[in-house]
Amino acid sequence: MESLIQPRVHNIQLSGIRQFVNEMAAFPKAVSLTLGQPDFDTPAHIKEAAKKAIDQNVTTYSPNPGYPHVREAAAEYVNKKYNLHYSQDEVIITVGASEAIDVSLRTILESGDEVIIPAPVYPGYEPVITLCGAKAVYADTTTTGFKLTVHHLEELWSEKTKCVILPYPSNPTGAVLLKKELEQLVQFLENKKVFVLADEIYSELTYDAVHCSIASFKGMKEKTILINGLSKSHSMTGWRIGFLYAQSNILKHILKVHQYNVTCANTIAQEAAFEALTEGAMDAFPMKKEYDKRRNYVLSRLQNMGIEAQVPGGAFYIFANIKPFGMSSLAFCRGLLQEQEVAVIPGSAFGEEGEGYIRLSFAAHMDLLNIAMDRLQQFIDKITVS
Repeated sequence: MESLIQPRVHNIQLSGIRQFVNEMAAFPKAVSLTLGQPDFDTPAHIKEAAKKAIDQNVTTYSPNPGYPHVREAAAEYVNKKYNLHYSQDEVIITVGASEAIDVSLRTILESGDEVIIPAPVYPGYEPVITLCGAKAVYADTTTTGFKLTVHHLEELWSEKTKCVILPYPSNPTGAVLLKKELEQLVQFLENKKVFVLADEIYSELTYDAVHCSIASFKGMKEKTILINGLSKSHSMTGWRIGFLYAQSNILKHILKVHQYNVTCANTIAQEAAFEALTEGAMDAFPMKKEYDKRRNYVLSRLQNMGIEAQVPGGAFYIFANIKPFGMSSLAFCRGLLQEQEVAVIPGSAFGEEGEGYIRLSFAAHMDLLNIAMDRLQQFIDKITVS
């Protein structure tokens, strides 16, 4: 029966991140700097809001796009934070940012379309694009500070280009697009008949500049599908709450795909999200402050080891260059895991442009980061001598 499986599904592989994490099973005591999982607990007042919702039997379906008061809070949140002007009717509460990506791309793409994506990049976009019969076109950003530029767009643009994905702050590189850099992209895109999918799930975790969204520029809201959520900002990965913002003439079509996909987001989690968006609007700040300390610590340790890494402006990853060691990223990561019981993700998990790099997550306690850096130093010393 397997031969009857749809060929596009046959050709999709498990994420390289998950594949490597699965290899960790043989090393239960390994220090893991792998998944994008905040190490903080969900704030207590958000958990209390969920308990209250359960006690009040908020356990039936919500409207397909989500409860109106939650959508209103989601619209107000990005208005205050990023000067983005959406109404509740321009918001869908999704099952995490992942579902938002899925339903957005399935709404806008058809066979033969092309989607420009900066690489190295989070591996969750291409499978959906492939299932739509479209093609991911990668822009190599390794020489531009891991940032998509107008030059990339000019080089890769074709009559088949249907969408440009802007995943900033970036997973895996931590790169952030500044306002002046977005302005240049806007000048190129504003007169193009193309969608922009702005995945801004890490928007609250920027360290050196305030997050700026391309949807805030004149003329861009009309063509932008904006994705955000609470997983990273409020340490709510398991709650599976995302937000999808778009103008109503686009959103009404995405809503149809969302409806038949999941009906609605979890209602208990929606009430928790309301608490996070309102009373917890600043919950990310103390977490970000701690991440910043960790970022600086890991960067300092890597520098002392002679490992180059660009300073990440956002998210909680460092994309470190291991090319001088003459090993593939997978061989490096396997060696580090097997010999020192430290797990990081090979850059190849983020596309061929990521080869020669490793991704380290600093969403881990400082004690664990210290142990991991000590062990990494020992591994580097060994492979350098040999």
